Amino acid sequence: MPRPARPFRFGASLLLPGPASEWRARCRRAGELGYDVILVPDHLGMVAPFPALVAAAGATERPRLGTFVVNASFWNPVLLAREVTTTAALTGGRLELGLGTGYVQSEHETAGLPYGSPGERVTHLRRTVEELKRALDAEEDTHVPLMIGGNGERMLQLAAEHADIAAFAGARLVPGSTTGKLAPVAATELAERVARYLESAKGRAEKAELNLLVQMVIVTEDREEAVRPLLERVPGLTTEQALELPILLVGTLDEITAQVLAQRERYGFSYLTVLEPYMEAFAPVVAALAGR
Repeated sequence: MPRPARPFRFGASLLLPGPASEWRARCRRAGELGYDVILVPDHLGMVAPFPALVAAAGATERPRLGTFVVNASFWNPVLLAREVTTTAALTGGRLELGLGTGYVQSEHETAGLPYGSPGERVTHLRRTVEELKRALDAEEDTHVPLMIGGNGERMLQLAAEHADIAAFAGARLVPGSTTGKLAPVAATELAERVARYLESAKGRAEKAELNLLVQMVIVTEDREEAVRPLLERVPGLTTEQALELPILLVGTLDEITAQVLAQRERYGFSYLTVLEPYMEAFAPVVAALAGR
């Protein structure tokens, strides 16, 4: 028998710093709109993740709180473990920890930190995961679900071994970019990456939740016109290909809701994250699919 679909969860990634009152209001708004998780990134120029989540915990009661995702290359694993265990305690056990290798070379240069090769960054992330597990295992009554995001073979294997949530960006770094410029991954390629992850994780007793980061939400009656600006930015991308991109939700609210359901059926994505600029636009879909 086919495995029942995992119920939907929805996260909102809040990006920009601001005064305390403004930050708390934005967090409360995410909760009011029905988002299950309030998330923060780990990029220079954006909020510092752990104090931002502690503040979010003080402003809300229901949503869980997560990093999306911690740039492991910014952190010493032991010091990161201290941040995580403290934040887990101060947020009342609502913390979910997302981890990635980091992909913006210029941020590392600004911070005076080594960027390293992709292989070196994955190796560092593995050491970080192992240290975090040791630290969390030592804390009684502390459970922090672990999300690992990535597309490469070693990252998929790491997620298959350790992640409670496997995250897929649906985009990859443009070769040679030092500023983190991303290009979308075609629907067929994303399906192959998910299949590769599932093959690596098939021996797990408890299956991980699958997450997708949605890059854009456009509510419109004219889908083709809405994606035209994207075609100008991505050479070689056709209108048909753009409308098939899993990271782009475009159409009427009914069409977007149907797209989300179809993606869960095709890929297994039951946990979707939207960026803050699209939080309001996507909220009716959150309401329509809550608990389903």
